[in-house]
Amino acid sequence: MKNYIVLAFGLVCSMATAQNINDALLYSQQNTQGTARYQGMSGAFGALGGDLSALNINPAGAAVFNNHLFSATLSNYNKKNSSNYFGTNRESKENYLEINQVGGVMVFKANNSNWKKIAIAANYDLVQNFDNNFTISGNSNQGIDQYFLSYADETPYGPLKVRSGEYLEEAYLDIGNSLGFRDQQAFLGIEGGIISPVSTNDNNNSYVKNADYTTVDQNYFENTTGYNSKFILDFATQYQDNLYLGASLNFHSINYDKYTEFTETGYASGSPISRTTFDNYLHTEGNGFSFALGAIAKVNEFVRIGASYESPTWYRLTDDTAQRISSDLANPDINFINFNIVNLYEEYKIKTPAKATGSLAVIFGKSGLLSLDYGYQDMSNAEIRPTNDPGFASANEDISNELGAVSTLRFGGEYRIDDVSLRAGYRYEQSPYLDEETIGDLNGFSLGFGYSFGPNRIDLAYNRVEQDVNKQLFNTGLNTPAFVNNVNTNITVGYTVNF
Repeated sequence: MKNYIVLAFGLVCSMATAQNINDALLYSQQNTQGTARYQGMSGAFGALGGDLSALNINPAGAAVFNNHLFSATLSNYNKKNSSNYFGTNRESKENYLEINQVGGVMVFKANNSNWKKIAIAANYDLVQNFDNNFTISGNSNQGIDQYFLSYADETPYGPLKVRSGEYLEEAYLDIGNSLGFRDQQAFLGIEGGIISPVSTNDNNNSYVKNADYTTVDQNYFENTTGYNSKFILDFATQYQDNLYLGASLNFHSINYDKYTEFTETGYASGSPISRTTFDNYLHTEGNGFSFALGAIAKVNEFVRIGASYESPTWYRLTDDTAQRISSDLANPDINFINFNIVNLYEEYKIKTPAKATGSLAVIFGKSGLLSLDYGYQDMSNAEIRPTNDPGFASANEDISNELGAVSTLRFGGEYRIDDVSLRAGYRYEQSPYLDEETIGDLNGFSLGFGYSFGPNRIDLAYNRVEQDVNKQLFNTGLNTPAFVNNVNTNITVGYTVNF
């Protein structure tokens, strides 16, 4: 038997089980890092403008600029994950550098007109950085056999048999292509030696586990890489002295890789299986589009109010996956099903919910300011398409039943002493889950410093956010989640040039 790359072009309906509520959430959440000034005030810029990353909240902010400007930002990301699974604690850390913002604006002033100026801005921001890893370990009463049994239940055995003259990896891909993800997982469990049919008759639809255990030792490692970037093309104008209006076109780019390793040992003495490994790889790429509208008004010398609307983001995505499995009872040829054997899914779509933001700022002349943003986004309106596909319909039902409205609050302030600016902020984001436990509320704070010299400015920010997650190792079968505490800390430096 030869080992070669095989590509399966599956129908959307046959592969739909691979997409679920997690996909809709992954691309709906925009954790924009932004410029160092923006981060130093926890992103509370909806009624302020005058910062390129503020365009993510309110596109009218570009008209607040008084001159041409360019800025670039570099961030050091530190991610710490602490997990607890059946009483066992594990901790992992990751640290890396990233250019997370680059952009500029051109400002054209008008004479003898109510329209005082027009601004055109282009800005790149890292909306979501997917680079992360964590380890989960514990002694569980739920074995990996439960994952495969949940897919094999009521599945006829006949179509899962390897045909005469057929390679094992060909059967794996063919089942995924013609029957779907569910049957493919049942096949993998059987050939991996984890489960067996009660009878070898074609009509058999009952299966049993092969391992003997009361509890098992499990070790799960997950590593993700990639990004969701956002390129904004913004148009804004100032009308008379007190009103700023803006609109933007937003172009997203997705690149996401997820690699997981699962090992299970600690079976009962005399168990036919002493060790099981099950690894998975997912690659997703695609693009998205949204638009935004916004306004900022000067109520008086001290008070500004802002309002903005960002449309749903429409993503077009493609996935490819690969798997590998082994155990003491596995088919001798099981190693031919590996990461060289790739399932390709047809393109699918995700629509993330629209978001509305209201903002208030108080300006104390040249000495400082306070700013508050409130955002609202109903996550139950997220959608995986086509909606008439049975697998997507099930995922969309989960989204509608389990997710709810998300309120976000950002509060920030800045105090200026000559050429020095001191900043601080607070950020709160409500859990997208109605149970408020699957993913907890997000809380964060920030500190910042800026120094202006001539037409240029250098900014430094410290930003920390924390959130708890109840993480299921697999989407079915192993029902007890691991508790994971995520702490993300960024140190950011930015440079701004005014022309």
